[in-house]
Amino acid sequence: MSEDQAAPVEYGAAVDRYLAAAAGLGPASRRIYRISLLGWAWPLVGRRTPTGRARKGARPPSVPLALLDGPETPKRLRLALTDRSATAQPTTLARELSCFRAATAWWLARGWITTDPALGLAPPSAPAPPRSPDRARAALALRAPLRELAFWYLLHESGALVEHVLALDIDHLDLPARRTRPSAPTRLSWGEGTARLLPLLLAGRTAGPVFVTARRAPATTRPADRCPVTGRGRLSYRRAAELFTAATRPLDPCGHGWTLLALRDRDGAATP
Repeated sequence: MSEDQAAPVEYGAAVDRYLAAAAGLGPASRRIYRISLLGWAWPLVGRRTPTGRARKGARPPSVPLALLDGPETPKRLRLALTDRSATAQPTTLARELSCFRAATAWWLARGWITTDPALGLAPPSAPAPPRSPDRARAALALRAPLRELAFWYLLHESGALVEHVLALDIDHLDLPARRTRPSAPTRLSWGEGTARLLPLLLAGRTAGPVFVTARRAPATTRPADRCPVTGRGRLSYRRAAELFTAATRPLDPCGHGWTLLALRDRDGAATP
């Protein structure tokens, strides 16, 4: 294993390496991921994560990455979730868990850790809702902009992680075969709904991110995250989640809207 591939010793360094490799994250999403991931450093050493004003400027403790494989780690993380659920919004906890799961899965794939410390984690006061084909079907039947519908269908039909779908570039797609090319970083396939929508979404564009923002990207945006035709930047996880929650708010009996997890059930999809 070369030096640049060697596993980092410290948790914070592993966070930096993960974020540096996360091509689908824009600057704002990267900042949110960093805050969420570093927030787990305190529970990993059995300490309470600072909240409110105490959190601002607080330096996370130094945590050996090997501690994620420790036998006490799952218990510490469950206790931290119980503690956080008393003050944090369920959507905040869900986002922080999603960030942590994405990072630990990436570290596991590289052999930096050997167990999944996030396995089975769920906020005790807001357990993950049951996967419901009815929720997915209702969301996919909404009248929504083409970009949102194409993203929702691809996420639903592929069963892929949100960050993997947002990281797709146009040259990763084999549209006639309804799958990504062998050279793509993630192997995905999709169904009829996505197959109908993607060509419409990509009309006139042959390179750049598949899913882009509604406005031109700032000048500081990396070329890889910018459409060379429109100048628009890659859609961020945070914005995609906000749009889905807002669109599904009328469908939610509680009026809060749903998270993108509602699309992960792959049964009973509607066809546009």
